[in-house]
Amino acid sequence: MRTPRELYLDLVKRTVANTIYQDADIWFGDSWEEVRSGIRKQRGFDTDLRAAGADLPSVAHTMIGLRRLDNVQMCVERVIADGVPGDLIETGVWRGGASIFMRAVLAAHGVRDRVVWVADSFEGLPEPDGRRYPADRGAPLHVLNDLLGVDLATVEENFRRYGLLDDQVAFLKGWFRDTLPGAPIERLAVLRMDGDLYESTHDALVHLYPKLQVGGFVIVDDYFDLAPCRLAVRDYRAAHGIDDPIERIDQAGGYWRRSA
Repeated sequence: MRTPRELYLDLVKRTVANTIYQDADIWFGDSWEEVRSGIRKQRGFDTDLRAAGADLPSVAHTMIGLRRLDNVQMCVERVIADGVPGDLIETGVWRGGASIFMRAVLAAHGVRDRVVWVADSFEGLPEPDGRRYPADRGAPLHVLNDLLGVDLATVEENFRRYGLLDDQVAFLKGWFRDTLPGAPIERLAVLRMDGDLYESTHDALVHLYPKLQVGGFVIVDDYFDLAPCRLAVRDYRAAHGIDDPIERIDQAGGYWRRSA
């Protein structure tokens, strides 16, 4: 029999992913040509796609799917159990669902000495800077900002609806290159990155990985799915001699645990 804690976290997980009311998926094309054309069509709910985080929900508060939410829970609960000090952060939050779930895990375990940092432009993705980051030239994700840009007030309201907007939630609004260098974060136990681009992933690693404590986790939402993101991770790990194995979560996500 599952405990009340397990039942609560399972319910929050299924609610942020909306596998309960099963909202439609928004289809925006299968090629960059179609994406640029501005296609926006609703398709019926697909259980397998939602579990894998392979659709773009019309209503749900996260698009990362149940398997990556399971990974978030595992990482947060592991650092709690092992006493790894530090806060939690997600860089790139969309409607806030994964960050909300992080806060729910802390609440379920009665943790009062950690903060969930919610970092986003709250406008969508930046236009690729192909001169500084050539890997981003082929990824004009900003053309989807009508779907990907969610304002701060909406994300705050989403936290509030779960009863989880409190002094253990802090928001960092702006482009990562502007907000992360001076972010008032002393230590991190979990760093979850969902910036999609080389630039966004690079900025998060450069400014936040040094604050990640030994035993903490790095989660890369699109490591196996988006080449610019993967290249940024590989470049940073190579430059800093990081050889902790990257574990696969699902078709897109990967993570590793810092050993040194």
